[in-house]
Amino acid sequence: MIRRRGIEVLLVDGWPTDTAEKSPILVMSGAAEAAMGGTQKLLERARALRPMRVAVIDEAAEAFSIREELEGKLQRLSLRAEEARTPFGQAIAVDTLCFGLSAMISADEASRQLMGVADRVARADVTVLINGPTGTGKEVLARFIHARSPRAEKPFVAINCAAIPENMLEAMMFGHEKGAFTGASVANIGIFRAADGGTLLLDEISEMPIGLQSKLLRVLQERRVTPLGVQKEIPVDVRVIATTNRDMVAEVRRNSFREDLFYRLNVFPLETLPLCGRPHDILPLAVGLLRRHAEAGATIPWMTPEAARVLECHDWPGNVRELENVIQRALVLHVDGCITAADIVLDTGRSLQMRPAWLDQRTMPFGLKEGAA
Repeated sequence: MIRRRGIEVLLVDGWPTDTAEKSPILVMSGAAEAAMGGTQKLLERARALRPMRVAVIDEAAEAFSIREELEGKLQRLSLRAEEARTPFGQAIAVDTLCFGLSAMISADEASRQLMGVADRVARADVTVLINGPTGTGKEVLARFIHARSPRAEKPFVAINCAAIPENMLEAMMFGHEKGAFTGASVANIGIFRAADGGTLLLDEISEMPIGLQSKLLRVLQERRVTPLGVQKEIPVDVRVIATTNRDMVAEVRRNSFREDLFYRLNVFPLETLPLCGRPHDILPLAVGLLRRHAEAGATIPWMTPEAARVLECHDWPGNVRELENVIQRALVLHVDGCITAADIVLDTGRSLQMRPAWLDQRTMPFGLKEGAA
């Protein structure tokens, strides 16, 4: 499961001796820590390996918990014996170990194949066009490509072509001098120069006005920009990744998108799948979203097998964004550190209403008991 996130795993029989600078995380079992003589002995031996952090997984604990010690350099994941082999238990373990190492959350074979191709594309300095439904992680994939590329240490700059007014988009992209137009009180280098040496993400490229498309095409061809109010061209070294949720061939046929620009962007096309097309990603994504939205310092709540099955059986027409909404609702509704099936409220198109199952003694305000009113 860890390897499917693009992370190398080295299994060692006994104590590792030559993995310095190869293993950013040293993972131990709770039993191995105890046999070694406890936490202090473990840390003394681990210092020689210089890991980024040490993770201890205890699969025979009395209660589920995730704790960080020594300013996050020591992680502890505690699971009950019956929890350790459940799908949620495995997903929470993988997410804990991979946190901070990979932005991509994947467990499905289809996602693994996409990551494999993206990893190869990352090493080649070519323009990429990512197509896929809304909410399927196109920007996450773009960031993965940047992180795996030789440009990883340089800037990653993203702009949503649909969110900026048409009269401002050109100035935002190519930059402008002070006084170049009304309201230009200060100069702006523009996103192309801001991303110089790195990667520029043009999100929702199909929303770009047709008049600006020809100027973008010239920049991609010449690798030079001309800021507004400047007479000379300025060279830029930028890798462009564009995303869209539309059928670009159909857009070209409708004359809504320039054919020459389409082929300039479509050097290497990638496609993200809807969430229903990669069902094994649902639970790992849910765990990642639980971590993202849990209150600071709070332990991620446990999810019952019944709740996990509700998630896995839904078709997710809204993809990951819909899943994120459902997870946020579950964080609001759950009690006693456990998310049950009753806490999984799927989108119906109507406003949420309290269900009788939620009105139990644990959730009643002011300590009211049934019938007290």
